[in-house]
Amino acid sequence: MADTKPIYQLNNVTKVFKDKTSEVRAVDDISLEIKEGEIFGIIGMSGAGKSTLVRMLNRLEDVTSGEVVFDGKVLGNLNSKETRTTRKQIAMIFQSFNLLSQKTVLANVEIPLKLVGVSKAQRREKALEMLKIVGLEEKAKAYPAQLSGGQKQRVAIARALVMNPRVLLCDEATSALDPKITEEILNLLKDINERLKLTVVIITHEMDVIEKICHRVAIVDHGKLAEIGDVKDVFSNPKSEAAKHLILPTVTGDNPFDMTIKKCYRIVFDGRAATEPVIANLVKETGESVNILSANTRSVGGIGYGQMIVEFPLDPRAHKIVKDYFTKIGMEPMEISKEVIE
Repeated sequence: MADTKPIYQLNNVTKVFKDKTSEVRAVDDISLEIKEGEIFGIIGMSGAGKSTLVRMLNRLEDVTSGEVVFDGKVLGNLNSKETRTTRKQIAMIFQSFNLLSQKTVLANVEIPLKLVGVSKAQRREKALEMLKIVGLEEKAKAYPAQLSGGQKQRVAIARALVMNPRVLLCDEATSALDPKITEEILNLLKDINERLKLTVVIITHEMDVIEKICHRVAIVDHGKLAEIGDVKDVFSNPKSEAAKHLILPTVTGDNPFDMTIKKCYRIVFDGRAATEPVIANLVKETGESVNILSANTRSVGGIGYGQMIVEFPLDPRAHKIVKDYFTKIGMEPMEISKEVIE
């Protein structure tokens, strides 16, 4: 996707909220590009500024300084009519679904078309088409109260797609869902991205969401852009403290690890065969072993992804043998600090 033109360009964007006694710099001098047709993740802890940032992408919030450029147009320079026209190309879904409980699923999906004056027959046809895309055509006559959380989010996605947008903004859209339903919704978003060539922007505080479907990710910390890059690169080798905090697993237990004497490393599985016995091979080849303190690995299509925190031997010779082994097989160990794993 390197040659794809950007659909968004953020140039030194800052957003400051003020009251009579104080001000909060929610977004602080952020510059980035989002490419047309990609799934782009924006991640940060609560209060990092990511939701404010995404609201500036459709001008629900105006910038204090800098500019947001959508498809070559500076959003802040548009008049009211131009803003309304542009917003039709930018759909948004939220954690809370925002469905009207007194209307059927079909009527909920039709709402954006009804607001712009589309005929009843045309909006029914279009709404049913979108419900089919999200796998809920059989629920057209149901009401939101009769649906599960995952089904409600699918209806919200269908409603967002009914105006044929070019961009879908997802603000913590899976935060209220259990892991199984979250995975189903993420797979649906990935399918929509590929099938409709839709740019998807995902706002989340969960790295698992980013890992599963995003092409690139921006990490926001206290309103600033801490790191940006391909998900694979950021996951494998996080450079900023904010990225390390989000990505590195947390080890819990009754006995804190004494990092004054122990050497702990992060080992990343990124595309290795899920059946490859890496640790067993270490013991077999070198006669040395490591202590696994934490592991977060999974198999996707038979390929292993994830990470482990391991304790290396204290003996300098054995330590070097183990480190050289991992380096040789392309799994460069990254030493981690006491603060990361406690």
